[in-house]
Amino acid sequence: MSDTEKIKKTFAHLGGDTLERVLEIGILQTIPSGTQILREGQYVKVVPLVIEGLIKVYTKQEDKELLLYYIQPKESCIMSFSSSLTNDPSKVYAVTEMDTKALLLPATEMSQWIKQYPNFNMLFYDMFKLRYADLLDTINHIIFNKLDQRVLKHLQDKSEMHGEKIVAITHKQIANELGTAREVVSRIIKKLEKEGYVSQLQEGIKIL
Repeated sequence: MSDTEKIKKTFAHLGGDTLERVLEIGILQTIPSGTQILREGQYVKVVPLVIEGLIKVYTKQEDKELLLYYIQPKESCIMSFSSSLTNDPSKVYAVTEMDTKALLLPATEMSQWIKQYPNFNMLFYDMFKLRYADLLDTINHIIFNKLDQRVLKHLQDKSEMHGEKIVAITHKQIANELGTAREVVSRIIKKLEKEGYVSQLQEGIKIL
């Protein structure tokens, strides 16, 4: 399947006119894993439509991070949308979790497209609803769930998104994404291993 066919299939819900405009003006780019594509304080120049891969969006305060949500195929970044509409600097960071193929749309076009193309406007609101639900879920986990439950859920979610039973991640990375200390995560992983939920391997953490 060609890149154009893949884009048309992935974003078929945008409809004919909108999709043709997206293909005409968008720039297809393959971004290596671990690439920071947006940082706090940066003005948004492009809005990504993810074709393949995974993007992690998080906030940062001093030396602590907190994962907000992931951008998966068929999705875009609501924070980039919002910043492009108001011409405000980004309030979040975004980094590719794996090699990612995305169609990059110029931020300067977003305001006009939302008015001109109803399906593109609907994409904006769909992303808003999805991210709002994600953030509520994150808040609920932080307030109501014990940290060991959050760590296990985090690993299970990563396993599902990557399509792998073994999650290649360090205790430090988990701590950063959940806004806690590495030592705390190490104790929790050891506890989860004893309880039979995970197994620590050289290549990562296996979900059992």
